[in-house]
Amino acid sequence: MIDHLEYNSEREHLIIPEYGRHLQKMINYAKSRETKEERNKLAKAIISVMGNIQPHLRDVPDFQHKLWDQLFIMSNFELDADSPYEKPSKETLNERPDHLPYPQNFPKYRFYGNNIKIMIDVANTWEEGELKEALIYTIANHMKKCFLNWNKDTVEDDVIFEHLRELSGGKINLLNADEDLTDATSLMRSKSKYSSKSSSNKKNHQKKNNSNRSRKRY
Repeated sequence: MIDHLEYNSEREHLIIPEYGRHLQKMINYAKSRETKEERNKLAKAIISVMGNIQPHLRDVPDFQHKLWDQLFIMSNFELDADSPYEKPSKETLNERPDHLPYPQNFPKYRFYGNNIKIMIDVANTWEEGELKEALIYTIANHMKKCFLNWNKDTVEDDVIFEHLRELSGGKINLLNADEDLTDATSLMRSKSKYSSKSSSNKKNHQKKNNSNRSRKRY
């Protein structure tokens, strides 16, 4: 019996392994039939089996179309059978996709992130008024918080104002403004408040689980 052992590495390569080897044998058998009528009959039976093997595909649009495409792919495009859909070609399957351009952003102050620049550009499009002023100071306070997260120290408001002026192309200038930004201690305190809250919730959850685990059941 040992002499007749067969390993998967020695068997025929499975094009779509999810369907298993028996379905691949069924497709190979359908390819070998002489009459087209018999091949069509077998192809429809195989499609039915494939649908039962992959029930999650039933909610996918063009469910039957995908199954027929997979059938011809697993037959190595050698199954001569009629399909209710356009048959796929090997050239289309092996065609390399077009190069996808990836946006390359190299901001000067990376610790602020790319979203800050988008927010500043939006603020530049707003009309002068209280709403724009409130938005600008919100952006500046967020920039200060990002700076503190990166620097772990303190920062003068003039530094944030200068960076804001530079990132806005000189359109937003708060260097001579009378209003100050939120104090650094308050910004860091709000961060620690949320972090301590989440850690306390985690401890309470663990404590609750431990109490449930130690409870006796009769």
